Amino acid sequence: MSDDRADILGVNVSRYDLDETVQEFFNAIENGLKLRVAVTPVNSILWARKNEALRDVYNSADIVTADGVPVVWASKLLKKPIRGRVTGLDLLPKFSEKASQKGYKFFLMGASDGVAEQLAEVLKNQYPGLEVTGTYSPPFAETFPDEENEKMINMINQSGADVLWVSLTSPKQDYWIAEHFDKLDVSVAAGVGAAFDVVAGNIARAPQWMQKYGLEWLFRLIKEPERLSKRYLIEAPLFIPLILKQAITSKKQQ
Repeated sequence: MSDDRADILGVNVSRYDLDETVQEFFNAIENGLKLRVAVTPVNSILWARKNEALRDVYNSADIVTADGVPVVWASKLLKKPIRGRVTGLDLLPKFSEKASQKGYKFFLMGASDGVAEQLAEVLKNQYPGLEVTGTYSPPFAETFPDEENEKMINMINQSGADVLWVSLTSPKQDYWIAEHFDKLDVSVAAGVGAAFDVVAGNIARAPQWMQKYGLEWLFRLIKEPERLSKRYLIEAPLFIPLILKQAITSKKQQ
């Protein structure tokens, strides 16, 4: 399956849907390949537009998923339709089901103290056969010292995990994976944001109808107004006019 991509404000987003993404994970593990995966919501794309280093992290990743209905809508407007939204909240449980059938091993890194361990129990109960061979919640820091990075790399490699799931928020998780990917022995490394807490059952997810109509952001804003108001009310609204401008420019060039 070729990884055709859609240019969304300079970030090359994979056009895979959820099932295709899961299949790419499976193919990588079965064939001894390595995949670096970034889950990119609207705000990550907006930040990357102004940050060349972050843009390079995304554009050099093996898979960049469309985490957000607006990203899928934008791709259709730009005549490069993405086949489906792929969020960390969906990707983690969906691939866990496949992994349990194959006996794949996971390492869970990130989130608050105790959350990774809680998630490990939830996943093993829901998907018998799945192995979680390591968990770790690093101390909070914008960047980790070299000793901490080496400690995490050694823990991950010694666990024998096939897949590393990282929950350090975006784009911090994407920077960390990109910087250390070559030293990691896993087949797949993916940053999935708040998925640990949601899948573990600590944070409620928006109803299905809100997900379908691109309103999951509103549900999260209502739940965490102080943390998310700037992201959703000030930064995100810039996305629509910027996409319209890109569409017009692209049409003129054609």
